[in-house]
Amino acid sequence: MKILLCHNFYQQPGGEDLVFNEEAHLLESHGQTVLRFTLHNNSIANMGRLGLARRTMWNGSAYAELRRLIREQRPDVMHCTNTFPLISPAAYYAARREGVAVVQAIHNYRLLCPGAYFLRNHRVCEDCLGKLVPWPAVMHACYRNSRAASFVVGAMVSGHRLLGTWRRAVTLYYTPSEFTRQKCIEGGLPANRIAVKANFVSVDPGMGSGAGGYCVFVGRLSPEKGIDLVLKAWPHLGGRLPLKIIGDGPVRDLVVTTAAEHPEIQWLGHRPVREVLEIVGEAACLVIPSIWYEGFPRTIVEAFAKGTPVIGSRMGAMAEAITDGQTGLLFHPGDADDLEAKVRQFLADPQAAARMRQAARREFEVKYTAERNYISLMAVYDRALQMHAEEARSW
Repeated sequence: MKILLCHNFYQQPGGEDLVFNEEAHLLESHGQTVLRFTLHNNSIANMGRLGLARRTMWNGSAYAELRRLIREQRPDVMHCTNTFPLISPAAYYAARREGVAVVQAIHNYRLLCPGAYFLRNHRVCEDCLGKLVPWPAVMHACYRNSRAASFVVGAMVSGHRLLGTWRRAVTLYYTPSEFTRQKCIEGGLPANRIAVKANFVSVDPGMGSGAGGYCVFVGRLSPEKGIDLVLKAWPHLGGRLPLKIIGDGPVRDLVVTTAAEHPEIQWLGHRPVREVLEIVGEAACLVIPSIWYEGFPRTIVEAFAKGTPVIGSRMGAMAEAITDGQTGLLFHPGDADDLEAKVRQFLADPQAAARMRQAARREFEVKYTAERNYISLMAVYDRALQMHAEEARSW
């Protein structure tokens, strides 16, 4: 099969960029032909606001380039990881005009919430979910704390909703979790066009020992990740379980200050992926205290690959991925006291913790290996091709 992968890279490398590269390598390692069409947000610096707004709505040059590439290479399917903001929904129409099926991955909630997080003032917010025009996001400046920028994103989403882009121009969507799929349906995307394909770890890192005697947090140090909950809960544990924090971000100063006051908390900053996996594998558990829905945290998959149980928020894909009492423990979102209670529960039963390690590793082997992901991804393509063929017969 020949697959055209389409992606708009972010200025700060993130999970979607990693998924794009890993899925490309996964397909190539199985003998599939992979074409790449990419743009990078670094080029935004050379654009005026009006030019960026136009491209967000419709990038004519991307449309033309994609049509030319498709005519020359004749891919079987175009798979978009991210088209926002520079590639734009014009990509879908280029593929459809050339008779190619379109698959769009949903790794964030941008089509349903201009801010992409369903979060406002550190609380879950669904005010724009299902609305034709997301005025609440504009009024509250949910995208980049700018009403003007939020208006542009909202106009893109609602404009293409009116055009029928989201319902007709994309052959098949896929989400990393059933929770995200249900939110997409609530937001108006057609249920029969949304599949589920989980995230994965490209190379099996092998099971860790869990003998390090500490807990680990891995992620961006930002309010939506709930790092402040961890910093509030940990000093009350009396040093029974040291905490290592890996990552950087806007609340770094709070992490540094708290770590200086409490020696059981250690901030490690950024670390290479291999070192992160080693630290996660030696940890007794990993904590993921996010206060937003999360698409499907890659850190959970990595922890399970190392056999490390996860203590996470009981919300969104986290509650779907973590089986409470088996592969980890769940606590009430935003509740530092409940987080502390769950850590104490984990420490009180070492035998249960050992069983969780085995269960977490089995969960990885059954659901999140590269081989399992390849099978799932090819099933998505096959389904998209079948749907595209059925639609073509009705034209």
